[in-house]
Amino acid sequence: MIGVCSLLSVSAQTQWKREIVVARDGTGDYRTLTEAMEAIRAFMDYKVTVHIKNGIYKEKLIVPSWLQNVEFVGEDWEKTVITYDDHARINNMGTFRTYTLKVEGNDITFRNLTIENNAKPLGQAVALHTEGDRLVFVHCRFLGNQDTVYTGAAGTSLYFKDCYIEGTTDFIFGPSTALFEGCTLYSKRNSYITAASTPQEVEVGYVFVDCKLRAAPGVDKVYLGRPWRPYAATVFIRCEMDGHICPAGWDNWRNPENETTARYGEYGNSGAGASMEGRVKWIETLSPAKAAQLSRPDYIYKRCKEWNLKTEGQDKIGE
Repeated sequence: MIGVCSLLSVSAQTQWKREIVVARDGTGDYRTLTEAMEAIRAFMDYKVTVHIKNGIYKEKLIVPSWLQNVEFVGEDWEKTVITYDDHARINNMGTFRTYTLKVEGNDITFRNLTIENNAKPLGQAVALHTEGDRLVFVHCRFLGNQDTVYTGAAGTSLYFKDCYIEGTTDFIFGPSTALFEGCTLYSKRNSYITAASTPQEVEVGYVFVDCKLRAAPGVDKVYLGRPWRPYAATVFIRCEMDGHICPAGWDNWRNPENETTARYGEYGNSGAGASMEGRVKWIETLSPAKAAQLSRPDYIYKRCKEWNLKTEGQDKIGE
């Protein structure tokens, strides 16, 4: 006869899995990501991998602060889609409640999937909203219009590797420190790519290294960035810029005082939109040494030395 304690022990062992499968067709452990996260132990010190099979997962999803060391892996980045359709004009919810995916936990990785806000272009509509620290996104697509990716917490570090990010206005915005390496940034209309709000005391904001800047047909006047807050920090290093990037490159958000505080820079970029001849005079042309420094994750993320990104090939950046 099995005692009550033994039954509880068996139940706990089966509940806290290290490998979880989510499938909309019912062939996995769970049919939704929300259900899967309920089966992950809070604050565990081991890694849990959530394998997500192809499918459309219409969920307004929060990865809570008590989850850490979790990796979400899609089957196919075009066919594994997390989607929702909130926008700022629905019940006056405002920008910050429109997210499809909000990540509050630390040490979370997403691979090989799509995160989408497919609301009609009627206002701000966030696909990804980050609050956690040491978040990694590898080979993911972020689809939306205005405000697609919101890096929402000052002092947090994010890493985007080989991702595709599209949008219309300010489609990468917020105060976090974020390295975008080998990503494609696709502008869907004439507007602005970034709107950083880097705090004055934070040295590094957005760093784009070896990225490709592309645009939809007919788009021909896109700015690299404008300062959502005065000390916005954004640099582009060795990026390919098509002709949709306007000669001025940067905008002061209708406030000349921002020109004395915003920290914008470029180095070694190429393509029809990369010429420095017509650039605004208040940005920095980075030195080779400064560009190499800002291309190194160990410099960008020096405040969290325990975060080892070399497994993503980042030990070669800046060589």
